[in-house]
Amino acid sequence: MALKPTIYKAQIQLADSDRNQFDNLSLTIACHPSETLERMTVRLLAYCLQAQRGLEFSKGLSTNEEPDLWRHSDSGELVQWIEVGQPEEPRLRKACGKSREVVVYAFGKSADTWWKLNSDLIAKLPRLAVWQFEWQEVEAVTALVDRTMNLNVSIVGGVIYVDNGADSASLEPIRLL
Repeated sequence: MALKPTIYKAQIQLADSDRNQFDNLSLTIACHPSETLERMTVRLLAYCLQAQRGLEFSKGLSTNEEPDLWRHSDSGELVQWIEVGQPEEPRLRKACGKSREVVVYAFGKSADTWWKLNSDLIAKLPRLAVWQFEWQEVEAVTALVDRTMNLNVSIVGGVIYVDNGADSASLEPIRLL
């Protein structure tokens, strides 16, 4: 019998001063059995950073043909493909061919090594932005995550502030490309 995903419910008050985006989000996130809590947290952060009408979590790890998040136009065209982690260049090349915009949020203890090894090939791809989260900052935000969570997420000057009412943490994504 296959293991089922763990379901997380998030109520998020989003205040993104950088994009003038203010919203109350009610999200349901399925954490795949092989997915770490840190990876799921980065998916949640990516959602907050890219929040707009039509943005959705995809099936993610359970299918190779979909990104972690994506956004389609009203006509069904794939507008935005968002990857979390350290995707390989062929996957990103394929994404760039399918979508108007591709965004990567890299993280992990080996993210620096991944970028050093892949940056030359990845930098040649069109319509691609690559960001990196520092591992210690991801761990700090992950400590705020619970199965049912109420979070305040503020984005000011490129810094993400996350507060769960009892504790808080911040992250500053680094633009690699």
